[in-house]
Amino acid sequence: MTGVARGGSWVSLDTVERAPGWYLLDGGADLVFEELAVGEGDNAARWHVARVRGPRVVLLDRPARGLRGLRVEGTAAPGAARLVRIGRPSALLRMLVDGSGPLETLRRIVALARGTWRYGVRVAIADLHARHAGDADATTGPFVASWTLRHRRLPPTSARLLLRALHQLAQEGDDRWRSTGGDPYFLVTREDGASPLLQGGWYRLQGRLQAARGSHLAPSLYYRIAGREQPFPDQLQLPEPSRDGSLDALFRFDGDVTELRFDPAVRALGFRMAGMRLRRLPRPEWMLRLLAGLRDPSGARDWRAVGATLLAMLRALARGRPAEAGSLLAERHAECSQLHLRSYAAWVARYDTLSREDLGELARRGCELSADGPLLSVLLPVYDTPERWLRRCLDSVLAQAYPNWELCVADDASTQPHVRKVLEEYARRDPRIRVTWRERNGHIARASNTALEMARGAYVALLDHDDELRPHALLEVVEELRADPGVRLVYSDEDKIDERGRRFQPYFKPDWNPDLLLSQNYVCHFTVVDTALAREAGGFREGTEGSQDHDLFLRCTAALPASAIRHVPKVLYHWRAIAGSTALERGAKDYAAEAGLRAVRDSLAAHTPEARVEGLAHGHYRVRWPLPEPQPKVSIIVPTRDRVELLRQCVESVFERTRYDAFELVVVDNGSSDPAALAYLGELAGRERVRVIRHDAPFNFSELNNLAAAQCDGELLCLLNNDIEVIDGDWLREMASQACRPGIGAVGALLLYPDDSIQHAGVILGLGGVANHAYCHQPVGVPGHGARALVAQNLSAVTGACLVVRRSAYLEVGGLDEELRVAFNDIDFCLRLRERGYRNLWTPFARLYHHESASRGAEDTPEKVARFHREVALMRDRWAAVLDDDPAYNPNLSLEMEDTASELAFPPRERPRGAARA
Repeated sequence: MTGVARGGSWVSLDTVERAPGWYLLDGGADLVFEELAVGEGDNAARWHVARVRGPRVVLLDRPARGLRGLRVEGTAAPGAARLVRIGRPSALLRMLVDGSGPLETLRRIVALARGTWRYGVRVAIADLHARHAGDADATTGPFVASWTLRHRRLPPTSARLLLRALHQLAQEGDDRWRSTGGDPYFLVTREDGASPLLQGGWYRLQGRLQAARGSHLAPSLYYRIAGREQPFPDQLQLPEPSRDGSLDALFRFDGDVTELRFDPAVRALGFRMAGMRLRRLPRPEWMLRLLAGLRDPSGARDWRAVGATLLAMLRALARGRPAEAGSLLAERHAECSQLHLRSYAAWVARYDTLSREDLGELARRGCELSADGPLLSVLLPVYDTPERWLRRCLDSVLAQAYPNWELCVADDASTQPHVRKVLEEYARRDPRIRVTWRERNGHIARASNTALEMARGAYVALLDHDDELRPHALLEVVEELRADPGVRLVYSDEDKIDERGRRFQPYFKPDWNPDLLLSQNYVCHFTVVDTALAREAGGFREGTEGSQDHDLFLRCTAALPASAIRHVPKVLYHWRAIAGSTALERGAKDYAAEAGLRAVRDSLAAHTPEARVEGLAHGHYRVRWPLPEPQPKVSIIVPTRDRVELLRQCVESVFERTRYDAFELVVVDNGSSDPAALAYLGELAGRERVRVIRHDAPFNFSELNNLAAAQCDGELLCLLNNDIEVIDGDWLREMASQACRPGIGAVGALLLYPDDSIQHAGVILGLGGVANHAYCHQPVGVPGHGARALVAQNLSAVTGACLVVRRSAYLEVGGLDEELRVAFNDIDFCLRLRERGYRNLWTPFARLYHHESASRGAEDTPEKVARFHREVALMRDRWAAVLDDDPAYNPNLSLEMEDTASELAFPPRERPRGAARA
């Protein structure tokens, strides 16, 4: 048995159940061992062996059922490896002698004796085993730190938990450490060797854990519960230490703990760790601490939750149910903790809070760039801004790490006397601040044009008078401009900030997405535009007040190639969310929505006069694209096999409900044998606008569609599963009108489960490994991140269950890849279209039901599983770069399936700077 695995290949071992104990692993001198695995694929439990040659002693510390094999370096192995059980004396002798000369053997004997005397036999042998394994990341000396464990039930009353640096950790002082990668961890053992390591119950962990730069640590515990069979340990995400390094965590182990690992960080960095104490809490104390710890997502104490929970607990106690009271409190605390740990406030604290050291490093980078970097002109139209917010706005510009800027302030005849006073004060403070006083109020478009006229820089940056820039906003933009001099427009992610300085509601945006810009002003803040481009486009247009920026972006980007537009996936701008602002409520300014509608309408009139735009209830827009005359013929291809009830539902719904006449239906029968299905296929063959093609061969979705496409003459092709049911009569008109547009590739629809929850709202690359559907199982109408589930937009891929594409484009890229028989052929097809310069598109305005995979059944046989893994490997080999960084998604958003593709990434993924992403 061989299987491809990351970093090497697998050598088979017999699958006999292995009892815990010492084993000798041998496979010949040419093998380089890495790890043992139990189970299959990425869900296997693993024992680290180390990257060393020759026989090695292995400790299996729990029963090993279904032992899969040994991963080795290289692509082939000279033979199967052997795993032979040996006794402890034999194991000790081999670990002392193997691979070492007399001097090293003596050192190991001395270390074993010293460890036995100081820490006990079990711990000393564990250290000898680690040395024998040759872990290059292990720190010299077995015991590099310790937690004090206080326990009220287990004797002795106080014991030490020993921490051993096992992976990607280097000690630089008594309490100073450095993680050398993204997965550093300590192994936790018990000094007295008692078993279990910890009893179940509530614990409090306290100590000091402080990053050398910033607070981006994200500490976690990984643990295993006695008697619980699981491929991976449970993870417990600890709260981020405070700014001074204080760590205080309250958590529960729901059983006796046999293994414990402490991960201090999630990236390479220096940190300090000291005074770590772990204490098991008695019932009264943990209940009081849980009650006091109920917090809202912002981290503030939730007094309403405290009161409601206390009342519910008192009712349970009055009924004589103390256990129910404790369970209720624990559940409520878990809910609040999860909300807080996965909240935007927690994300900001972990990954987007700048320390003093961070600011110093940013200033250094800014100074280096300013020597020959471009001058950036920040445009600031001002009118009667409250003094508090005006000062905060101006201070955010003064705090910029990149110093080569000018602030062009256009006061639009403010009536409040403090405005002139503040602006004159700041202009005296810094000569880079220049102010023009408009004599008459002309509203924001005219004031912005006044500021644009003042600009002397090569680029202009747009800033509202009550908002704030992040300290590295200009620096990040300039670094993008320097990475590619052809870039003419740069935009970033953004969030909102309330009157108390709390950040919320981030918008983590996709890379350049022209159809999304027609649906909403997703570019918005923070945006920097080539000054000449802004002036050539005519500046800010009167009559678009409230959406003047959106209007400018539409005109500036109309003739720009995608490579000239760059997105920085970092929050560089805070909208001020105060009463009456569009940042706080989209409907707060109706004139802004109307102005946005006018901006999109005028943009369409300049390029596609026949297109129409309409406003949506949620404040965004829908463009209705024209169809050519006469209507293009659509060849609807429906592969099928047996399951006549599904096929009948699909076909009849197409004919009865589709309000688009120019189509034919091509049914590809893949070896049906059911008499009812054959009878219905015979009936269909005699109907007008229907053809039936028979293809008796093993199921291959790609082959079936390619076979039909070669025999169709429709200008457009529609791939349609036989388990699709039409519910919206305009579905084909909407999809065909999109597919006919120049530059558009595959068009996908909104597919719903029969319970009206979402089955498909576009595809996100990398989600769950290769790709998966966005917003799956969420209720229809959910807005999604940035309200993107409600509007048409460009996506990297859409599902082949309902896909419309020009036949010429389908043939141009060679159709579906027949090597991908079942899975991911639609994703691969969309990516090949994208590679040829087409923009794939998803629209929520074509709705259909999808009774998913009802005709094929589950992927639950060994053959199907093996085929699926082959197709995964092919996709990873072919498209790894784009799968790991979907340009239509954002590296700050999660790729975990349970996060439903719209939650935050903990931690965010890194993206290389300067790569053009169409």
